[in-house]
Amino acid sequence: MNEFELQGRTALVTGGAKGIGRACCQRLAAAGSKVAVNYLSSEAAAGEVVEQIEAGGGQAIACRADVSSPEQVRAMIDHIQEELGSIDLLVNNAGVFDFLAHDQTSLDVWQRSLNVNLTGCYLTSWAVKDGMIERGFGRIVNISSIAALSARPMSIAYAVSKAGVVGLTKSLAVAVAEHNVRVNAVAPGLIDTEIIASVDRGVLDGLIAATPMKRIGQAAEIAELVLFLLSERSSFMTGQTLVASGGRVTLP
Repeated sequence: MNEFELQGRTALVTGGAKGIGRACCQRLAAAGSKVAVNYLSSEAAAGEVVEQIEAGGGQAIACRADVSSPEQVRAMIDHIQEELGSIDLLVNNAGVFDFLAHDQTSLDVWQRSLNVNLTGCYLTSWAVKDGMIERGFGRIVNISSIAALSARPMSIAYAVSKAGVVGLTKSLAVAVAEHNVRVNAVAPGLIDTEIIASVDRGVLDGLIAATPMKRIGQAAEIAELVLFLLSERSSFMTGQTLVASGGRVTLP
């Protein structure tokens, strides 16, 4: 593997200040990419990621935008292109999660999940795909979830939004494949990030017990898969969803 296999590329990671997004920013920068760290409310954390990348000799900027807002996404893309150049690599990671029973899943919860988790992927992908097509190069990785692949009665809105991400990945991948634009997804299982803080400890212990590998995954492990899908090591892959769940969910 070339240590700097993404040298000369520019990457945008949405929700890049914390968790899986943060790990992706760090890993892509280590592989030589310039990195735009998107955030909504975690300004200090995004600044820390930029500082870490710059301290390692890389180039990065933080950019605030609500990925569910067309106007904010467009302004963010314009800013990144002015500062770092055309966007070659996109990681759609920004997301929200609610652990709620069906009778607590209000319309507001439903719409928020779809707007951020699914429409956010659409807006950012559509904002960069035409440029990728014009240049004849682009790589997009969407962060889905194993919640998309099996019933999740305590997170219905989240599960539906992440299932939509899988569908978007498949269809967009086929639509743009002839232009050397590849679109893939990763479906993580239980990962040690801030998003699981709202899950009851007893429920968490039950999920770990139900995981064949008997542990929680690490954000850095997901970042390695993202790098693989963005790199030419996955050159004959598009429209695929890679599951990383410690064996808790397996595809046929």
